[in-house]
Amino acid sequence: MKKVKLGKSDVEITPMVFGAWAIGGWMWGGSDDKEAVTAIKTSIDHGITSIDTAPIYGFGHSEKIVGEAVKSYSRDKIQLLTKFGMRWDTKEGDFYFESKKNDGTPVKIHKFAGKQSIINECEESLKRLGTDYIDLYQIHWPDKTTPIEESFEAVDQLKKEGKIRSAGVSNYSVDQMKIAHGVTPLASNQVPYSMVLRDIEKEVVPFCIDNGIGILAYSPLQRGLLTGKITSDYKFNEGDHRKSTKFFQEPNLSRTNAFLDEIKPIAEKHDATLAQLVINWTLQQPGITSVLVGARNKEQVAQNAQALSFDLDTEIVDEITEKLNKLQIV
Repeated sequence: MKKVKLGKSDVEITPMVFGAWAIGGWMWGGSDDKEAVTAIKTSIDHGITSIDTAPIYGFGHSEKIVGEAVKSYSRDKIQLLTKFGMRWDTKEGDFYFESKKNDGTPVKIHKFAGKQSIINECEESLKRLGTDYIDLYQIHWPDKTTPIEESFEAVDQLKKEGKIRSAGVSNYSVDQMKIAHGVTPLASNQVPYSMVLRDIEKEVVPFCIDNGIGILAYSPLQRGLLTGKITSDYKFNEGDHRKSTKFFQEPNLSRTNAFLDEIKPIAEKHDATLAQLVINWTLQQPGITSVLVGARNKEQVAQNAQALSFDLDTEIVDEITEKLNKLQIV
């Protein structure tokens, strides 16, 4: 699979990135480790060699699974993307929310990106991933208790030490990017973006385009909503957070499924599933470098990979967008 340059950095990633949140189990109702390892290996074998994870995904579990899955491959053939700044083992920083580990143990999540904390987190991630460098190191969420300059001085230090190849942010506004980018060049901003969540188009996308910063779009399928498989009688597993979000509640669920019914003929014309059509459309939006797509098993990986096997011409993309503009999410 042809790779794409990540911003102005020397890192190249695949246009589809394996998103490893769900395989950590946390907030997704658990996961099967053996299937997860197989899913990652299948992803790599399909040419999707870029993998995005984070310590908070399963409290280190996702990173360990990724490390286990990639250890049999040549390191220079794999691109490892991970994050920092969400802590469950400290009271420092900005309290975020209360949660539970996969075993039910209560935890309190804090957003903390102090300099020494970042350096320590990097060392732990390197151990779990079984590598001596990270291709893209991203702050997970803004930490309002720590100056952005301090956080990215740490990131810049890690880059100079060769422990990371490039610096990135996630869930950052334009103003926050400006400060971070002034300390060390940003390769990318990882942000939520899907057909039903397009607010980045107003400010973030233009800024990133103007400043040569890549955009990694996460949740392009809106956590499964845009597959067309989530109906009003869908049964979520215990611990699955999706049922509490507005996109999976009425009237949004019915409105979204009606829109998907409208574009289904386009998918069928291209011998594609709705999910594959949605991913393909997302990749063709201005400023989008790559899409992050999760999978729990090899079958899902194979389905996702097919999203890159066909081309949508401009007229079709515009037709889908026109229909989408009529969709109201409340």
